[in-house]
Amino acid sequence: MSDWVDVIAERAVADGEHIAVDVDGTAVAVFKIDGVCYAIEDVCTHDGAEIASGCLEGDEIVCPRHGARFCVKTGAVKSAPAYEDVASFPVRITNGVVQVRDDRWD
Repeated sequence: MSDWVDVIAERAVADGEHIAVDVDGTAVAVFKIDGVCYAIEDVCTHDGAEIASGCLEGDEIVCPRHGARFCVKTGAVKSAPAYEDVASFPVRITNGVVQVRDDRWD
């Protein structure tokens, strides 16, 4: 089973904002929406762009390259040109620290 990785202090990301972090060599975007943190892989499944540099609109991130949209809560693709979901990761807060776990191979 994969381990939880400390990525940022919870206060480091404001509500409605997001930040790119590294989780054991995987680029991950961490979002805070309505006080809850979510994490998805920081890669557009359409062309590999870093989606964390895109705009957050509600609970969707818009890829800066071609406009594909992904739900930050689930990783589900919401619009073309992407057709595959991005990986989403479990998140927890421990002692004010956001922790993420890459559980894809557990």
